[in-house]
Amino acid sequence: MTDTQQTGTTPGLRTVEADEVGKGGFRYFDFMMTAFVAILLLSNVIGADKAATLGGLKFGAGILFFPLSYLLGDILTEVYGYSRARRCVWAGFAAMIFLALMTFVVVKLPPAPGWSNQAAYELVFGQTGRIVLASICAFWAGEFVNAFVLARMKVWTGGRHLWTRTVSSTVFGQAMDSLIFYPLAFWDAPGFTHGLVITIMVTNWAMKVGWEVLLTPLTYLVVGFLKRAEGVEVFDTRTNFSPFGGKA
Repeated sequence: MTDTQQTGTTPGLRTVEADEVGKGGFRYFDFMMTAFVAILLLSNVIGADKAATLGGLKFGAGILFFPLSYLLGDILTEVYGYSRARRCVWAGFAAMIFLALMTFVVVKLPPAPGWSNQAAYELVFGQTGRIVLASICAFWAGEFVNAFVLARMKVWTGGRHLWTRTVSSTVFGQAMDSLIFYPLAFWDAPGFTHGLVITIMVTNWAMKVGWEVLLTPLTYLVVGFLKRAEGVEVFDTRTNFSPFGGKA
């Protein structure tokens, strides 16, 4: 796969298989990986538990941040290939577990005499174990579905029509994320009827997909810049798509 006119890839780029680029072969991969993990952690700290309203529409404030991790996941897979996106997902997964453990330890530490903010601290950072487990499981499954769909569609489309695979991968990835997170976190929880859980799940899924659609122009700009900077167009024709195997 080397003819950019046949594949519809960006002219002037060298078309390669994902496994043909050795370690250290990319200029900006480490920066993108760092941004992915940082946004993922921030989305679980800032706004994760806040119910917000805008124009009469109620939503979880974390929805403003979390979809950005899927946007970066799309960019990582499109520019660097599935195996390197898989590496980022595992890095994010490990970071989320570490965040959950450190938050639990710090919240449980006895406050110093005279420090009166323990209740507020627990309110902000004291997420239940059920929600933390649901968040970690949903992220892991959703991101791998997202990366798999985008990588396979890139091969099927010959690199054409980027928007079709970024939107489609988000539709499936966010669906998997929502199907795991909301029932696992809130099914039979106090104050949540089954109907309410399903309504929130569907509404937030639709909002996340809509957010991805709105950010499509930004996706094109970032992907275009990175591909030109890296000088290659990566395809995953021979990639091992197991979440647990393969090299990056």
